[in-house]
Amino acid sequence: MPELPEVETVRRGLSPVMEGEVIARAEVNRPDLRWPFPPDMAARLTGQRVTQLRRRSKYILADLSSGESLLVHLGMSGRMLISGDPLGQFVHDHPAPEKHDHVVFHMGNGARVTFNDPRRFGAMDLLDTASADSHKLLSSIGPEPLGNDFNEDHLIAALKGKNTPIKSALLDQRIVAGLGNIYVCETLYRAGIHPARKAGRIAAKRVGGLVPIIRDVLNEAITAGGSTLRDFKRADGELGYFQHSFDVYGREAEPCRSEGCTHQIARIVQSGRSSFYCPQCQR
Repeated sequence: MPELPEVETVRRGLSPVMEGEVIARAEVNRPDLRWPFPPDMAARLTGQRVTQLRRRSKYILADLSSGESLLVHLGMSGRMLISGDPLGQFVHDHPAPEKHDHVVFHMGNGARVTFNDPRRFGAMDLLDTASADSHKLLSSIGPEPLGNDFNEDHLIAALKGKNTPIKSALLDQRIVAGLGNIYVCETLYRAGIHPARKAGRIAAKRVGGLVPIIRDVLNEAITAGGSTLRDFKRADGELGYFQHSFDVYGREAEPCRSEGCTHQIARIVQSGRSSFYCPQCQR
C-alpha cells in the first residue's frame, strides 16, 4: 500500500494539471470501490474548480470551489494517471479506456486524470472542506512528520511509558501520520534501534533523534519518486526508484551495508508485518 512518499509524489504530479483548473466533466464508471461513492458524485464534481490539492497522511484532498473536498485513497493498487497534458510533461494522446478505469476527470485544460484500481481497495469520498479534519478517516490522525507539529517534544511525550514495540508505535497513525512499514524499517536502521525494543524504554534523547531521521528518509524517498514494489506508479506513469536505496527493507539474508558490519539483514514478523533489521547494528 502506498505510504506518505508515494502519495506525496502523486499529489505533486497531479498539481500542475488539476490545481486551479476546472473539472469539465467527471465520469464515474461503477457505484463503489472499497465503499460506495457518495450520492451524485459525478454531478457534484462536474464544473467545480480545484482550488487546492493537498495531502493528509496517506490521503489526497482536492478542495473544490463548491466548498466540498474530494478525498482520495489509493488503496493497494490505485493509480491516478495523466494524459493529454497541455503543459507537455506527460503523454499527449489519451489512451483507450481500460477495464479498471473507475473514475475519470476530464479537466478544462484538456488533461485527463484517470483513477485506475484493479483490486478496488481504493476509496473516494466528498466532505465539507471546512470540517474536513473531523471526517472519520482523518479525525484521529497525528501530526504530519514533515510539519512543525511533529517535533522531539511531541514524539518523546507520545512514546513515554508505551509498552508496545517501537516499530508498532511508529506505525500508529495517531502518533505520526503517514508512516508505513517500509519507511519505519529504514528509519530504525539508521537510528540503530531494534524494531522489537519497547518504545517506552528507549532513552528520550534517542527518541528525539528519530525525528530528523524520519524526515530525512521521507524526503529522500519523495525526491526519488517513492518506492515501486508492486503496483505503484507516479502520475506520469513512471515508476518510483527509492527501492534501490533500501538499507534493510526486503533485504533478508543480504549483507548489512554499515561499514565494518559482517552480519546479514534479518526478518521478524510483528503484528503480521515483516520487520527487516540488522541484529548487530540495531539494539
